Amino acid sequence: MSLLAQWSARNSCLRSHTHVYLRRTIYTSPRRLKDAPESPNAASKDSAPGPKPDGEKSGKKAELGPLQRPLGVTQRPTTVVKTTTQKLKDLMDSDYRMAQRRHLIKEANKGYFHDLNMTRQHGGKTWIAPKVLIREDRALYLPNISGSSLLDKSEKHTTTLCFGKISVISMLSTKISEIHAKAFTDLTNARFLSNPHYQYIQVNLQENVMKAFLVNLFLSGLRKTVPSELQANYLISGQNMEYVREAMGMTNSRVGYVYLVDENLRIRWAGCADPTAEEIQSLESCTGVLLKRLERKTQQGKPDSSKKTVSDTPEPSP
Repeated sequence: MSLLAQWSARNSCLRSHTHVYLRRTIYTSPRRLKDAPESPNAASKDSAPGPKPDGEKSGKKAELGPLQRPLGVTQRPTTVVKTTTQKLKDLMDSDYRMAQRRHLIKEANKGYFHDLNMTRQHGGKTWIAPKVLIREDRALYLPNISGSSLLDKSEKHTTTLCFGKISVISMLSTKISEIHAKAFTDLTNARFLSNPHYQYIQVNLQENVMKAFLVNLFLSGLRKTVPSELQANYLISGQNMEYVREAMGMTNSRVGYVYLVDENLRIRWAGCADPTAEEIQSLESCTGVLLKRLERKTQQGKPDSSKKTVSDTPEPSP
């Protein structure tokens, strides 16, 4: 037999053995797997205690809890821009660098669609607004947010706007956030907008450069949708809020956030996402309480014109 014939016979034999082996594997593996006993590790994995994944088909959602901490920053806000020396001093601070590092690590673990996926749980709502005011001695400050006014494009700061007044501030970034803020504040604005000690501020925050460009491009259309009496306090801001979002509770850029700020720039109440009827009522009642306290302070601070003080009484003639 020639070498070529031996090689072809050997290959045909190998193909026949391979075909038989595959047929045995295909037709007998399911039966063996079906008859095999269950692995003890699989049973222990199913019955192991611990938190279950969000996508489990149990149909149960984690219940939302109330706001657990005061929101805001510890340092009193200011409109003064930090100098180069102060920025270098911050960079040399080890605590400041560690806080930035922890924040960057936390953000690096989030996906691009993290905020969008979080809206599937309770519509992006992360807490229930408190029914009463946050105590003044525990309340934190609202950070300074600068932006151009929708009315005349003048530069304004929330620090100067809110000082001495009771302010409700809405943080807007998407169309759904505008709907959330409107649902929160309609009842409060209808009752207190005529009060001289009350003001409603809207901040259209667009940290993305392209989105900020589009918003500024269509300002004329935005003026048609915003009432004329609210345009002066409608701020368009591109400020970077990266390192204060966690302190402000603004963990989802898709939903709206509403803050009640007193005359001393402290956040006394906060709400997020789609409000409930109780949250709308609590914002109205808490705003009324702060306005009554401010009016009482203002009346106590005014001198009584009917009573003459010692300095007002004329000196007796000699």
